[in-house]
This record gives sequence, structure tokens and C-alpha cells, in this order.
Amino acid sequence: MTDRWAHAAALDAIDPLASLATEFDLPDGMIYLDGNSLGPVPTRVRERLTHVVNSEWGHGLIRSWTDAGWFSLPMTVGDRIAPLIGAGPGEVAVGDSTSVNLFKGLAAALHLNAGRRVLLADAGNFPTDAYMAQGLAELVPDVRLRYLEPGQPAATALDGDVAVLLLSHVDYRTARVQDMARTTADAHERGALVLWDLSHTTGAVPCDLMAADADIAVGCTYKYLNGGPGAPAFSWVHPRHALRVRQPLSGWMGHASPFAFTREYEPAAGARRLVAGTPHVLSLAALDEALTLWSTVDLEALWAKSRAMTTLFIEAVEASCTSYGLTLISPRDATQRGSHVSFDLPEGGFEVVQALIARGVIGDFRAPATMRFGFAPLYLSFTQVMHAVGHLHDILATRAWDQPRFRTRGLVT
Repeated sequence: MTDRWAHAAALDAIDPLASLATEFDLPDGMIYLDGNSLGPVPTRVRERLTHVVNSEWGHGLIRSWTDAGWFSLPMTVGDRIAPLIGAGPGEVAVGDSTSVNLFKGLAAALHLNAGRRVLLADAGNFPTDAYMAQGLAELVPDVRLRYLEPGQPAATALDGDVAVLLLSHVDYRTARVQDMARTTADAHERGALVLWDLSHTTGAVPCDLMAADADIAVGCTYKYLNGGPGAPAFSWVHPRHALRVRQPLSGWMGHASPFAFTREYEPAAGARRLVAGTPHVLSLAALDEALTLWSTVDLEALWAKSRAMTTLFIEAVEASCTSYGLTLISPRDATQRGSHVSFDLPEGGFEVVQALIARGVIGDFRAPATMRFGFAPLYLSFTQVMHAVGHLHDILATRAWDQPRFRTRGLVT
């Protein structure tokens, strides 16, 4: 392990992103490996929210919809996200939750691919994706939901009935990365559209929607983008669909002329039609400020650091901890792995995560047996990664996890 500590220190010494850690508020001594669930507070967000509350809302009041740009926030913030996912200006709209945007995207795909009535979803995907597909299938006559079994190639299930294939680009449990371009091409060859969930992609893994010829994408902003708890999600549609796409939540803020107050709905041009109701100004302002940092980030350096961190963690854990029953379920090939690493531990996985949290090493647990650790390159160091492995080894070696206080499960794990 001595060599790995020296390697970690050497990597920290040449890390081009190291100075960005000062942009975030984290408790002293904490090693935060849960940015794949909720990113920490960017320091600049506190000042922005104070200004929005005291000046824009407190003084400007309703005038701020125009004077402070509140009305335009869904698209302004979308333009900040666009470069991270391979989209162009005016193509990304921000608002609602990921779940709601999944529903809108699936319904839009059914409209675009009229005549096909099957939603094809990954059975191992994050549950909300399937739940929203289930809800839509129950509401729309003759629409059926089918599942890909884990590991089943999508091409084997794409027949003439499938309207849309729903997939996550990065698997929430294993961090396995789908081949977006190949999968999309396979779907298009068989007449299906693809809706990509980018929740574990954006800000963590390279993504180029246009180069992959993707159709529709959604994603959250509170993970690697650090937009805050409940930060609004984003939606994207390929420009070739932009003039035809219709989503079912045709609220007034997606209207071409919302203040004309006409009876009939006329969708706005482009991605603005993906907006439904009134923008959540406080959440959007926080996200807008958090995203300003990304204009200074060297994305190639970010991806490289992510791969190096996850590789170091895997190698160090397997060198010191696997004799205690851990099994790696994330891909070993860094090019096939997102920015989190998961180990299964059938006995004590939940308790070990709780013991780590008690020591200030924050990860999370995914039932039934997965310990999941996220690596956000903007604020983590390689030395912190090694400290986390040291704590994990000590907890396993001493069975410090085997205590009643670590067995209590709350509502959130």
C-alpha cells in the first residue's frame, strides 16, 4: 500500500483541477464519496441565493421576471448544461424533476413514433424510470411496457412494435457505461427512438448526444453538477424532432406566447416547448450559479481524473479488503465505467457504510448488498481516496461495523 500512497501524492501534485476544491463547502475532515447522489454546496451559491431573495425577490418583486431574467432561466441554465452533453445553444430546457421529464419524454416519443405502442425499458434500471413508464402505459390505451433483462442486448428485443427504448447511459448501481452511439444506431435501424437518462453521466462521463445521433435525453442536476437537493432536471430533444415534438404537460410556460392568454395551446419553438409550469426560480438560480464553475473546467482533465481515481480505489480496495467478502460489480475497464464504484458485500454491507459515515467517509448503500462510492473530481483528492480505503480496511478487519447502532435503517440509505 505504501507505493499507492506515494502514487496518490504524486497524482495530487500534478492535478490540474486541485484548486477547484476551494469552490465547495465541505466539513473539515470529511471525505465525501456521495457526490453521485448529492453534490456539496458550491461557495458562490450562498451569495447568489442571498441576492435573489433580498434583491430580486425582496426589492424587484414581480418586475424580476423580466428585469432579473427569471422567465428565461429554463433556457439560460440549459445553455450552461448543453456543452457537457454534446448539445447546442437553445436545445436544453431545465425544469421539473427527472421523473416528470421521463414521463414527458416517453409520451413525446410515442407521439413522434405514432403507430408503435411498446415502451421497452431496462429491467435493471433505476426504479423511477420503470415506474414512470408503467404509469404512462396504464394511462394510454393500447400502450404496453416490456423489459430488457439484465445483460440482454437491446437489439434482440427491438421489433416493429417498439416506439422507444428507455436506457440509462451510466448504470446507477454498477456504473457500467452503455455504448450510446451503437445502441442508438441499432434502435434507429429497427425504427425505434431512444430516450437516454443521463443522471449519472452529466458532469462525470463524456457524452455527445449529437455525435451519437440520440433522440431524447433527460437528467438530474443535483449530483455531479451540484445544483442542490431537488434541483430541477433537464430535457433535450434532437433538433430534427424539435418542430414536431409534443409533450403531454402542455403548460403555459411552454406556450409560444404565454402572455397572449389564448385558449388553444401552441407550443413554443425549440426546447422551450419542453417547459411546463412556472420556473422554480430559487432552485434555478442556485443551479445557474453552480454551473458557472463549469465554464472554467477542462473536461478532458476531468474525465481523466475520474478514471484515475476510480482505478486507484478499486486497486487499493482489492489489495487490502477483498478477503472480507467484497465483490467488485463495476467494470474493471475504466473506459466502460462511470465515476462511481460499487462493491457487493452480502454480510454487513449496510452496516459497513454506516460505520464509514460515522468516521466521516460518506458513501451510500443500495439494496440488497451494494456499497457505492462516488468520485467527483472537482473537489476530491487522490490522497482522500487512499484515506477512505484505509478506513474501509480497518472497519472490515476489526469488525467495527458489527454493532447495533449501525443496523438501524432510516428512510434514506
